[in-house]
Amino acid sequence: MVSMKREREAEVDDDDEDDEDIVAAKVGRVGRAAEDRRSRHCPYLDTINRSVLDFDFEKLCSISLSHINVYACLICGKYFQGRGLKSHAYTHSVQFTHHVFLNLHTLKFYCLPDNYEIIDSSLEDITYVLKPTFTKQHIGGLDKQGKLYRAYDGTTYLPGIVGLNNIKANDYANVVLQAFSNVPPLRNYFLEEENYMGIRRPPGDIMFLLVQRFGELMRKLWNPRNFKAHVSPHEMLQAVVLCSKKNFQITKQGDAVDFMTWFLNALHGALGGTKKKTSSITKAFQGSMRIFSKKLPHPDCTPEEKEALLVTEEYQEQMSESTFLFLTLDLPTAPLYKDEKEQLIIPQVPLFNILGKFNGITEKEYKTYKENFLKRFQLTKLPPYLVFCIKRFTKNNFFVEKNPTIVNFPITNVDLREYLTEEAQVTEKNTTYDLVANVVHDGKPTEGAYRIHVLHHGTGKWYEMQDLQVTDILPQMITLSEAYIQIWKRQESDTDTNNHTAV
Repeated sequence: MVSMKREREAEVDDDDEDDEDIVAAKVGRVGRAAEDRRSRHCPYLDTINRSVLDFDFEKLCSISLSHINVYACLICGKYFQGRGLKSHAYTHSVQFTHHVFLNLHTLKFYCLPDNYEIIDSSLEDITYVLKPTFTKQHIGGLDKQGKLYRAYDGTTYLPGIVGLNNIKANDYANVVLQAFSNVPPLRNYFLEEENYMGIRRPPGDIMFLLVQRFGELMRKLWNPRNFKAHVSPHEMLQAVVLCSKKNFQITKQGDAVDFMTWFLNALHGALGGTKKKTSSITKAFQGSMRIFSKKLPHPDCTPEEKEALLVTEEYQEQMSESTFLFLTLDLPTAPLYKDEKEQLIIPQVPLFNILGKFNGITEKEYKTYKENFLKRFQLTKLPPYLVFCIKRFTKNNFFVEKNPTIVNFPITNVDLREYLTEEAQVTEKNTTYDLVANVVHDGKPTEGAYRIHVLHHGTGKWYEMQDLQVTDILPQMITLSEAYIQIWKRQESDTDTNNHTAV
């Protein structure tokens, strides 16, 4: 009850502030001149402590836990509600003699308890960190240079190659967010808020929160004027918890492929995408394939019964067309027993062997609860960015088992032409891909950790990121890891590449 009363008082105080602003607008030139002198000559600006400022967390008052009218104290970094008499920010300013506050919504600075607005160009770096903005020219040059920037804390960093906090057990989400941050057309779309702010959503639709938070995270990851060389995905992940109805959490380890599948589809829907209507997600990742499916007789049938069934229409091969956002690659079964000599040998398989699933010839049996099917696949359209999910985990009623087989793959020039239908081979000009992101799972199935390798387009160098740790890595080291998710970029001519950045 007390906190609700305080919240109401703070709201009342804010209404009073609005009235004060109206009155202030009506006063004469003399009054305004006096106000301007204080606004432009605030004596407390040197008390601001930029090293404690962190705008990555949820914008709510540390006392009332309200989102309404929240101010950041620029001396201690804490958030407080209101600035009128008896408000939490006002009380804090009197109690601790902290005088400079920033309204996290309007981006205006105020001196408390005197309650006047501060106007000073030296504060622009603070508002930029809170809300970074990118021009088309800036975005167009992101992948053409590898300039190191110095954060306020003295560390140097490459925009886009910055660590993400692991709050408790959210590294499975961090690697997926980092991977998408390094897909230029997707990144460029979200760096400009104007691209999606006009999208109409039904009243009460919370899924658009994912779009807003992902855009904010992209702008923070690529900010060339950060105060520190890492970012916390706290607000982004809170939106994930809310929008997934707690299927994905910060405190419980999740599966990166499960999260990526949900996140891609949720973003596509929130951006107004449907099965027929495209979005920035489908423009970047969507391809198509043919699926040839043949029903199999029940294993208990006699040979005569099987023979009779196989000539019926129900058991003839059916062809269907389907779109995909990623391709699942199956690993060969890992050997169960190893002799003394083979004890240290980890099984390996070439990438092209497991890509054989999509050559239109290789058949695989799929079992449902009642029926069994034999299926084969062939690609009909390749997307600008191709995502592979390497199926490392199998689940049964008792436990999750992990296949540690290493996939051998080249980093560049992977040609997928042979996996296309004959018609598609004629229409698809470019079928060669280069790796741009590689998500790795280390350790046991349920207790393991995630890390990611990403290519920085501007420098051409590879970096490994694991939560806050960022290190450069040699390309040949990437192929030795237990790859789980990979993103490949189609090689394009210069003109095509420019077209893709404007998704």
